[in-house]
Amino acid sequence: MGDRAAEGADGPAVPTIRIVIADDHPIVRAGLRAVLGTVHDLDVIGEAATAEDAIELALHGADGRPVPDLVLMDLSFGDGMSGIEATRVIASAAGSPRVLVLTNYDSDADILGAIEAGAAGYLLKDSPPDDLVAAIRSAVAGRSVLGPAVATRLVARVSAPQTALSAREIEVLAKVAEGLTNLAIAARLHVSETTIKSHLAHIYTKLDVTNRSSAIAAAQRQGLFRPR
Repeated sequence: MGDRAAEGADGPAVPTIRIVIADDHPIVRAGLRAVLGTVHDLDVIGEAATAEDAIELALHGADGRPVPDLVLMDLSFGDGMSGIEATRVIASAAGSPRVLVLTNYDSDADILGAIEAGAAGYLLKDSPPDDLVAAIRSAVAGRSVLGPAVATRLVARVSAPQTALSAREIEVLAKVAEGLTNLAIAARLHVSETTIKSHLAHIYTKLDVTNRSSAIAAAQRQGLFRPR
């Protein structure tokens, strides 16, 4: 955490947590900066409007300042690199800051993708400010953080493992929803077409459907991935 110390509510100095806000909406960045700027031990040292800029700030700092302790990461950055991809790059670097996802999206594909990429936590943007501040402190302290809605979805998956689609199955079905053929999906995921057919068979069984369109509709009703 930062060398600069902040005065805590009870008097003693506490280390300052340096934060980078990564979101492609200027109003969201400004709102988060305003909220976090009122907290004595938090210091927003940079903002990123793209996932690529988030990686640069996370790994190299900005304007001669040290790297942050935490990146608040949105998942969608228009047509550029996604927040999940940026999280994976940041989390895989030695000595990198923690990444706390803060997004509007609560699909299984987004949640599982972010966690598998190395995110320290996952919150929705409608979380109360106090919960966000507590999550930042917990993530920097090395603890995993999940918002209530996110935790509920993961508990539901654990409670019904026989019918829950795996992260790979969700990925395959999301690409089916994009209109890709089995052969094209296999090429994208670097596996055989037979493997894709096997995944689809398992998906149909778990969702109790018999074709691609029914599988897509069922998955979207369950919030497994975002509609395109």
